[in-house]
Amino acid sequence: MSTSSSECWWRPFREIGAASIVHLYLTPHDRHEASALSWLDEKEKERWRRFEHQGARRRFVLCRAALRSILCKELGCHNEQLAFGEFQHGKPFALVDNAPAPIRFNVSHGSKHGLIAVAPEGRLGVDIEDRTTRRDFDRLIEAAFGPNEQAALRLERATGGFELFYKLWTVKEALIKALGTGMSLDPSEFEAPASMLHGASASIFRFPHIPAVEWWVEDLGTDEFAAAIAYDV
Repeated sequence: MSTSSSECWWRPFREIGAASIVHLYLTPHDRHEASALSWLDEKEKERWRRFEHQGARRRFVLCRAALRSILCKELGCHNEQLAFGEFQHGKPFALVDNAPAPIRFNVSHGSKHGLIAVAPEGRLGVDIEDRTTRRDFDRLIEAAFGPNEQAALRLERATGGFELFYKLWTVKEALIKALGTGMSLDPSEFEAPASMLHGASASIFRFPHIPAVEWWVEDLGTDEFAAAIAYDV
């Protein structure tokens, strides 16, 4: 099974270290959605049917089909050979002919855009968010950020801005996803690198509870969305 370049709803976005990042367009498109559905196995189609909202159904099928196509190309396998397992906290991994595949990936989406990050090894996480002013910023700042982050964000909020909020939010989400512990890690218990609070777009990071492991974190935001990637180095 293949998808021609004219039919793709994804394009190369960035190369960062060993990680390749692909950008997905997730707006309504009947032909893309029909093509995407043909990539899914029966278990995935059943999951697709359970989504109550059309938008969620569309985003799932477009992201999963793009992921399958990308992994098949990277691993040199057929779609029918590819399946997915889950680590302890639910983060998926790829299987080819029921054996773990030598590749790592992570997926994130907003309402109109998605990102898929792929690397040959190591842990990685990617996050993408729609920028919107219709959020309870003050409550989120209190709940999800540490003291230094809160100070910087409150200063920004005093001027009516929210760019730094989304930069730090996506960095922390990408780090949590890379670590793979899910909601068991409280985002307020660690802070983004200090340099990123003051303008840097990328930095090395260490979790307080595992300081021996270094992570590269980088802001991937554009005018259309906020985003970040994290991977262990």
